[in-house]
Amino acid sequence: MWRDAVARDLADAGFDVVATADDGRAAVNRTRATEPDVLVLDLNLPGLTGPAVCAALAAAGVRTRILILSASGDQQDVLEAVKAGALGYLVKSAGRDEFIAAVRATAAGEPVFTPGLAGLVLGEFRRVGSQRATRSSPPRPVPELTERETEILKYVATGMGYKEIASALFLSHRTVQNHVQNIFGKLHLNNRVELVRFALDRGIDPVAPA
Repeated sequence: MWRDAVARDLADAGFDVVATADDGRAAVNRTRATEPDVLVLDLNLPGLTGPAVCAALAAAGVRTRILILSASGDQQDVLEAVKAGALGYLVKSAGRDEFIAAVRATAAGEPVFTPGLAGLVLGEFRRVGSQRATRSSPPRPVPELTERETEILKYVATGMGYKEIASALFLSHRTVQNHVQNIFGKLHLNNRVELVRFALDRGIDPVAPA
């Protein structure tokens, strides 16, 4: 009943709902078959969990962006889903308008989190980055990228949206989008979560928010 209600809300908002699934394996199979722009995914599914679905789709090279919609706001659940490849995480207590806005943002490649969860995810990224920095050499350059692209990569690693980055760097929203797309192409990455992982692997620290 809950799944059908979500599908109706999406259809009423003008989205084309190409498939639904009632367990994790079906979610993987139908996403691979239809390759939708966005997969709205429950965290606790029979067969395969939400994070396992994310990991399976990433391993298969599916570029669908994933928004977790879960009853749980537990720290470990959130981090596990994001590390597995989810672009955003919204709790089910969110209102309909907030949910529809989150789906639109996910489709545009913007990370979406229930208030308070974005800081949690960024804090974890920083903790991991700090641990790596204490046992590795200084940050390595990224020769594939220009100085401006490297700068924008640092902002992307904070989870900031395009408009926020544009405001911080006094650039247009479109310019930031173009730079991010160039970064995707040069580094052969598919989404912002992969960019964050790349930054951590290279020892590139995120920009501290103002």
